[in-house]
Amino acid sequence: MYRHLLIAVDGSLLSESAFKRALVFAKEMGATITLLRAIPEDHLLVYQAEMLGTTEGHHTDQARKNAQAYLDGLETEARHALVPCEAIVMVNDHPHEAIVETAQKSGCDLIVMGSHGRHGMTGFLLGSETQRVLARTRLPVLVYR
Repeated sequence: MYRHLLIAVDGSLLSESAFKRALVFAKEMGATITLLRAIPEDHLLVYQAEMLGTTEGHHTDQARKNAQAYLDGLETEARHALVPCEAIVMVNDHPHEAIVETAQKSGCDLIVMGSHGRHGMTGFLLGSETQRVLARTRLPVLVYR
């Protein structure tokens, strides 16, 4: 049985559904969960001209606060379900790297995530980030569709 699940969430309905299912799964097994929300680095070149007046890192700081608030809500749900939970926000332009790295560092034995982003033929069955996680980890990955 699994003892420690990493649940990757991005705020989408699919990832929230994966979280809710994984929460039930973790409770049934007596497992601990680690929630992860990966957010991109602040790249000022992609922002509109009126946004360039803000300090460097401002957008990342705000994104981090928003992500933490989102995770706080999920963490509360987990605690109400009596499932031990840790929530992590990681800044990384490549969510798959954040997922694999966090799973390894946290000692997780299962990664749970939703399938996403059906862009073109390469993403026909699974999203590109999901495919990258599957290719870069030796841990089992439970993908919710």
